[in-house]
Amino acid sequence: MNDTATTTAATPAEPGFALFETAIGICALAWGPRGLIGVQLPEDNGEAATRARMRRRFPELTEAVPSETPESAQRAITAIQALLQGASDDLSGIELDMSRVSEFHQRIYAIARRIPPGQTRTYGEIAAELGDKGLSRAVGQAMGHNPFAPVVPCHRVLAAGNKPGGFSAGGGALTKLRMLDIEGARPNGMASLF
Repeated sequence: MNDTATTTAATPAEPGFALFETAIGICALAWGPRGLIGVQLPEDNGEAATRARMRRRFPELTEAVPSETPESAQRAITAIQALLQGASDDLSGIELDMSRVSEFHQRIYAIARRIPPGQTRTYGEIAAELGDKGLSRAVGQAMGHNPFAPVVPCHRVLAAGNKPGGFSAGGGALTKLRMLDIEGARPNGMASLF
């Protein structure tokens, strides 16, 4: 038996990041040995801006082409692409490395990940599930700092009265509404804007 081949097969993939096309533009994701460490929705100024954002977020990582990503990252890319094309798949099976995320935000993100495609919740509803309706603003801030959108579907979390609220991705609230429209969500029965 060749020991070198065995060692190579058991070695985890090098951490890195890759850009990939979706129905809403060029997205990106970064991975490490324990799962995804970040996901990026499209920036307003296209692929170059999305790449620059990933390099700022993860200066220690090297860019890879999607076909050279580890199998888990390739599965995540495929699932994100399908979701952003209107497939009803949820992304709850994608492994996330939350070691860079506070415990409080991890709790919020766990609740958000349980929201199925096509449905929404409000900041207040998530705050109530955390045990304190007064945490609504903190929930909104956690959504604004979400490093895993859309795997942690912050676009499904709305302000009071099912208003879109803010959205830190390129395009702001309009992108949020577009993503909800792709999923068939109709907060307050609103008609499609697209």
